[in-house]
Amino acid sequence: MILDKILLPLAEKRNAGNEEYLERHKRIINTLPYREVLGLYIPEMKKVAKELSREKTNAKTILSRFLATNSHKLFFEEMLIWGFLINDIDMSLPERVIQLQSYIPTMDNWAVCDSFCAHAKWMSHIKKKGLWKILKPWFQSEKEFEVRFAIVASMTFMLEKEWLNDLFSELEKINCQRIHSAYITSDKKTQRTQLGYVLGKSPYYVRMGIAWFLATALAKFPEETRSFVRKTSISDDIIQLYFRKARESRRTRTTPYI
Repeated sequence: MILDKILLPLAEKRNAGNEEYLERHKRIINTLPYREVLGLYIPEMKKVAKELSREKTNAKTILSRFLATNSHKLFFEEMLIWGFLINDIDMSLPERVIQLQSYIPTMDNWAVCDSFCAHAKWMSHIKKKGLWKILKPWFQSEKEFEVRFAIVASMTFMLEKEWLNDLFSELEKINCQRIHSAYITSDKKTQRTQLGYVLGKSPYYVRMGIAWFLATALAKFPEETRSFVRKTSISDDIIQLYFRKARESRRTRTTPYI
């Protein structure tokens, strides 16, 4: 229903005669090969989800349909709307957590994961102790984007001084060797021309997530973060990614990072 009545007409208008844009868009988000992409913008998906969420009964029916569908057959934009609906529909916290537990395992892309986390404003209204109970178990998953979800959501909503030790501890416990990734490490030429390939070590999006977390922590708590980095058991290649992230960020470009 959403695909035929809303998304396809939007995509036809957006991409008419512009195949180059669509291919460039696909390479940026780097979906796995089975995931079809329409090329719509995230603000457009947020608007669609917001309008759908106003009809609570209908919106919950849509969530049920998403859950009953093989997630590999959903378009990238449908995956986004699924997450935005979980964030936007007026429901109790237990209901939302149940929806979350069904949705997170279907994540297979950084943009789906990070967009969901960025717009999960309901997490900011939960006491940190309660939110930590929701997020902490995902750190020890063996699936790449379940772990990235834990990292990015914690970075967005838990990064406060009194929680630093708990957060740093969970980062150190992440065992990249046992995390499964569907992405394939490749050379630069392949990564630029084919979907589902990455340049860094596997699981690439977990490693980058840890680096991003540390660079963000450096901006907020420089002394504590530097102290942690000096003694951490996190692998050197991830620490090098953290250095790169810190250099690239305006907030930490001139901040000593070790």
